[in-house]
Amino acid sequence: MGLRLVQVNFKARDDSALGRFWAEALDWGVSSEGPGVTNVEPVGFVWPDPVAVCVDVVSVPDPETVNYRAHLDLATTSAAHQAELVARLKELGATSADVGQGDVPWTVLADPEGNVFCVLEPRSIYQDTGPIAAVVVNCADPRAMARFWYEAMDWTLHEVTDDHARLRSAKGVGPYLEFLRTPDVKTVRTRVHLDLRPYPGDDQAAEVARLRALGARDADIGQGDVPWVVLTDTEGNEFCVLTPG
Repeated sequence: MGLRLVQVNFKARDDSALGRFWAEALDWGVSSEGPGVTNVEPVGFVWPDPVAVCVDVVSVPDPETVNYRAHLDLATTSAAHQAELVARLKELGATSADVGQGDVPWTVLADPEGNVFCVLEPRSIYQDTGPIAAVVVNCADPRAMARFWYEAMDWTLHEVTDDHARLRSAKGVGPYLEFLRTPDVKTVRTRVHLDLRPYPGDDQAAEVARLRALGARDADIGQGDVPWVVLTDTEGNEFCVLTPG
């Protein structure tokens, strides 16, 4: 049946503190599946549900200093809402960030551990996404990335150009997954990656084999003996295939 994008995974020095930041930023709740892991999801969320892509914060001894290839775009409903959200996020510990964006209508911030994200100006396309408008991945070739991820998941392709591609859950709910052409080249592991999950009853190994046939490659990031499988997409971005559920 394909795979679902279920969460964005952040590496952190302090999963609890960073998890609290994102929970307050999104007005979501927090839980934990074990030491060193903080789960951020909507209050009352029943896993899994395409209405939301959740946030999973995992402690690691020394998070990499990298160029950020994936980030979150937050939605707003008005200019006043955008200004209020930016102010509130700064009170929570976010800081202004300059990634060369120039004079743009959105605001670029960094969370307390330096992960860059954007607070967008109001856009009609994101009016029903929830607090996360999009999960954005920088890439060299949006068309090629869209082909891979469209085949990898059961999401619908909404738009594709030389500079930008956009997918969304086939149910038409939740945030978008977007690929944005950027000039940087990935040379090291990222602190933010995507987690995919097969449907109940599907076979994880079969899904991994299918992804390899599409161009995914196995990745060793020191994960050891774990129930998930770490792969890279066609541009070398790590992602994980979780167990079905």
